[in-house]
Amino acid sequence: MDPLKHLEDLERRAELGGGDERLRRQHEAGKLTARERIDLLFDPGSFQEIDNLVTHRCRDFGMDEQLVPGDGVVAGAGRIDGRPVYAFAQDFTVFGGSLSETNAAKIVKIMDLAMKMGAPIVGLNDSGGARIQEGVLSLGGYADIFLRNTLASGVIPQISAIMGPCAGGAVYSPAITDFNVMVEGTSYMFVTGPDVIKTVTHEEVTKEELGGAMTHNATSGVAHFAVADDRECLRLIRDLLGYLPANNVDDPPRREPSDPIDREDDGLDRLVPPSPNQPYDMLDLVHAVADEGEFLEVHRHYAKNIIIGFARLGGRSVGVVANQPAYLAGTLDIDASVKGARFVRFCDAFNIPLVTFEDVPGFLPGTRQEYGGIIRHGAKLLFAFAEATVPKVTVITRKAYGGAYCVMSSKHIRTDVNFAWPSAEIAVMGPEGAVNILYKRELEKAADPDAARAARVAEFREKFANPYAAAARGFVDAVIRPRQTRPRLIAALAALETKRDRNPPKKHGNIPL
Repeated sequence: MDPLKHLEDLERRAELGGGDERLRRQHEAGKLTARERIDLLFDPGSFQEIDNLVTHRCRDFGMDEQLVPGDGVVAGAGRIDGRPVYAFAQDFTVFGGSLSETNAAKIVKIMDLAMKMGAPIVGLNDSGGARIQEGVLSLGGYADIFLRNTLASGVIPQISAIMGPCAGGAVYSPAITDFNVMVEGTSYMFVTGPDVIKTVTHEEVTKEELGGAMTHNATSGVAHFAVADDRECLRLIRDLLGYLPANNVDDPPRREPSDPIDREDDGLDRLVPPSPNQPYDMLDLVHAVADEGEFLEVHRHYAKNIIIGFARLGGRSVGVVANQPAYLAGTLDIDASVKGARFVRFCDAFNIPLVTFEDVPGFLPGTRQEYGGIIRHGAKLLFAFAEATVPKVTVITRKAYGGAYCVMSSKHIRTDVNFAWPSAEIAVMGPEGAVNILYKRELEKAADPDAARAARVAEFREKFANPYAAAARGFVDAVIRPRQTRPRLIAALAALETKRDRNPPKKHGNIPL
């Protein structure tokens, strides 16, 4: 046979994957093929595939007659917005995308290359799990991948997209990576499936209820984004990478902003309601100060009492952490603490400055929170902010009470610049609670307890529930007009550009997991 013709034949077989019929079924299921996904993820013509002729080595169960070049995974490197990125895409049309010894080796190779080159790695997951015919060889392949995920953590950004099934041991690779994107209706993740659960616990549950996109976005918090289809998933990954540096040594990419850096928004002067118990949407503030109003929210459906995500200020990429007074009054609970802590640690690992918008009345009370370990989980957020050495800027818009004030990137835990709006209330607790404790006996003896309480509340609010006592002690660097928030943040970040800070020498801290 002509050598060139033979090569062309092998390459054609590799591109066909499981064949026309299985490719058709993939489309009928509402999914793109592995190669179509790769084409949409990368800049046109930039992807260079490796190991496209690899085949499995299993010779049992008739597998010796089923050799498909590529063996169920497409791997290689290309460019996204002109920047190098490595990726692998599992091909469900070949043995259901199941992991074999050889396609695990392909994934490991591409992960090792990403680490050497200091470039992000993207995994497009669509697999039925371990290839049963290969036994422990397949399991060993998973462990090889898990090790690389762990070693790469904090060194290069790792993004996982769940674009089909992901079950059993396969779920732990996405769980270690930095961000998980799930496609609604076609993807699911779980350690044990509905049939096993029914046998063991007698619970009846569907795949979607057990491990669908919204289950993991809204209930478990395992996934960070839910998207409508494959195309939106790949667009989101491209957008997300635009905020991130290639590795832990580089700075995040910077854009020339078309939005004036000195832009003020007088609507912010009216954002905080006159009543301290009236909610407002903190997202209005985030969008108002961000370049072009753009904000890529992470974990939007989970722990809605805290907001996290990426924005740009003056062209600089920043990580935003904000209490959300429109949900649970912005209190910190277990889920919000863990959500915030992991995001803060990601930003710190990758040199992304942190901007915190604070309106927090405290930690959510109740036996459920205490029994669930709110002390330990709340300490994670405190640990993360205190440990972070990237530039940190905080804006207190309204409430900053008690221990939650300390936790939310206060001056006392090495935050560089702390601003407060005139509406800020920085105190051990709210005026009503404080008066009930401080003046309990006086109020019990008062002829008109309600009038006496109102007078004492007004007195306490004037003395303590304001930003000026903190400003007088340097705990707040400046009390600013709300409309000036954007220019003040941009100026602060520019001043902090050369910041150098470090933690004491150690192998690593012992965060209260």
